[in-house]
Amino acid sequence: MADIDATTQTVIPREGLISLTHIIYGLHAFSALTGLSSAAFIVTAFLSGWPSIIAVILNYVKRDDVRGTFLDSHFSWQIRTFWFAVLWFLVAGVLILTFVGAVIGIPLLIVVGLWVLYRIARGWIALVNGKALPMP
Repeated sequence: MADIDATTQTVIPREGLISLTHIIYGLHAFSALTGLSSAAFIVTAFLSGWPSIIAVILNYVKRDDVRGTFLDSHFSWQIRTFWFAVLWFLVAGVLILTFVGAVIGIPLLIVVGLWVLYRIARGWIALVNGKALPMP
């Protein structure tokens, strides 16, 4: 039986799941920040780095465990960040293949990288404060 918060009437997640969510944000952040310290773009390091891939796998494996809690929004946030980054990375890649598109594609990769950093930071701050994230 799940514990319910008396004031907000929401399901309280197990402590281990909160720690796991911090670890997942840490894995995503480690991958993304690797792009800052090397010649790779942030988004390239985020999508191809093993920590981020492990994090997304953990998101999918543990998603049922967080259903109905505020952590559900964090898991959706992390998954959506990863897949939208993949989408925009592919769009930028196609643009870079053309001479004219490279003028748009390379800045697009930079913007997507900054967006990934923003999503990681915003999500992690909300987690520290015990808040859910807005979902469409």
